[in-house]
Amino acid sequence: MERFYNAPDRVVDDILHAAAATADLRVAEPESGLRILIREDWDRAKHGRQQVAVLSGGGAGHEPAHAGFIGQGMLTGVISGSLFASPSVEPILAAIREVCGEAGCLLVVKNYTGDRLNFGLAAERARGEGLNVEMVIVSDDVAIHQAPQPRGIAGTLLVHKLAGYLAGQGTALGEIQQQARALCEQMGSLGMALKPAAQPGQPAASRSPELGLGIHNETGTREVAPESADDAMRLVLEPLCEALATLSGASPNTAWVAMLNNLGSCSTQEMGVLAESLLRQLGEGSVSHLIGPAPLMTSLDMHGFSVTLVPGTPELLAALRAPTSAPAWPGVRGVRKAPTFMPNTGQGHDALIDDAPQNAETTAVLWRVIETLRDAREALDALDASSGDGDAGASMQSGADSLARALDANHLTTTALAPLFTGIGQLLARDMGGSSGVLLSILFTAAGSALDRGDAPADADALAAGVNKMQEYGGARVGDRTMLDALLPAIASLQGGHSLADAARAARKGADNTASLTTANAGRSAYVPESALKGIVDPGAEAVARVFETLARG
Repeated sequence: MERFYNAPDRVVDDILHAAAATADLRVAEPESGLRILIREDWDRAKHGRQQVAVLSGGGAGHEPAHAGFIGQGMLTGVISGSLFASPSVEPILAAIREVCGEAGCLLVVKNYTGDRLNFGLAAERARGEGLNVEMVIVSDDVAIHQAPQPRGIAGTLLVHKLAGYLAGQGTALGEIQQQARALCEQMGSLGMALKPAAQPGQPAASRSPELGLGIHNETGTREVAPESADDAMRLVLEPLCEALATLSGASPNTAWVAMLNNLGSCSTQEMGVLAESLLRQLGEGSVSHLIGPAPLMTSLDMHGFSVTLVPGTPELLAALRAPTSAPAWPGVRGVRKAPTFMPNTGQGHDALIDDAPQNAETTAVLWRVIETLRDAREALDALDASSGDGDAGASMQSGADSLARALDANHLTTTALAPLFTGIGQLLARDMGGSSGVLLSILFTAAGSALDRGDAPADADALAAGVNKMQEYGGARVGDRTMLDALLPAIASLQGGHSLADAARAARKGADNTASLTTANAGRSAYVPESALKGIVDPGAEAVARVFETLARG
């Protein structure tokens, strides 16, 4: 089992009934065989006399579209087909009959052949029954240059919001249709995905990253190979902005409303990075408002995103800002340059000074330690992947990089151990992060304090005082499969008057011994099974051993 589905042919019905059970919606009886959701409070005779009903829909697989956008101020109801397949004429006509009153009904249709034909025939039959029905076809996809029939994709949601807002204001059907069509002519959308969608019960297709693929999992207009989020966003924005430059009302000074849509399986973190890239690449002042990032018009579990841009006219912004009870509408937010402030660090960094005095030999040793930790990143990450989250090497490198920046800036004293240890402690606390960063900061801070106070008769005693504080706050002991398994034997060797070479051998022996420890009592290793620890050296202990070996060579 790779995805949480039951029977593939029940997916759409399960989704619709869950939506009706958790929102103010009515769902067509299952026995009818029709997939229709209508606002629970909508009364055709009462509401339909005063305001236009707005219906939309299409194939399923795009959740939260379309059911998530039913509510006051947006859609009156939706008609769903099967996954990626248009609903037939009968459910569309039944929905029109259910909601259409004297004010009439507007159908918002994405520009796919099946949708156009089925919604169009349903509209004709409804008119034959005396119902006042009009249609708007959305074709916002700019993927195919000069396409005779551009597809309707995520921009359809903006039409839902505008039409629903105007309907709630009592605007006449013809005027709503006219304004909705004008919006369609001004906006554009473009999507990109690293991986296509997988239909329930079917394996995921193996395809390269693509630009301009459709929400029904159609192949994209061309294969791409983005190397970063910035690269991916650039690949989308360049052709999108080029296409929009030809639209009426667009100019170099246009302030855009941007909508950033998650096509299915991008993480919250990815979407946040893409949002920052979108705003930065379009430039300060070019985007007045942002909708999302959010899953709005998805394509099952497609790993990709789409961007929609439209000029932010006062009329459109009034509609986008208007309240709605539709549960999936994320709202629209104004965009500004992020305000910044300088954090008050107090006197916490007094060991880091300008033009700090340097001892060439000590500085050279520190650089060798830095290179050791940088070179060990991949190996430490690999060890950590078995017992933790695979970032031990990255964490150690971040600490080493912080130390390197301080040395480059001549902010770290290397002529005496007390200010050196204190400075290292402050750097690790600020820049290294994670439990290891805090614990090592405690070690060096406490060791520096012990030397300052004169509590440590020797350097090894100062380090021992630091380790005692590590144990006091961290709770680990020798045998708990942590960096202490290498650190404590090394410091004990130094306290016994032995050489750095002896201390390095003690650290290596302690580190290697952790491979035989299958029960961890501290750190992330405490939460993984014994089988994942057997034969694996603890990455923290390995890092300590490598540092002592470097010190011994120096």
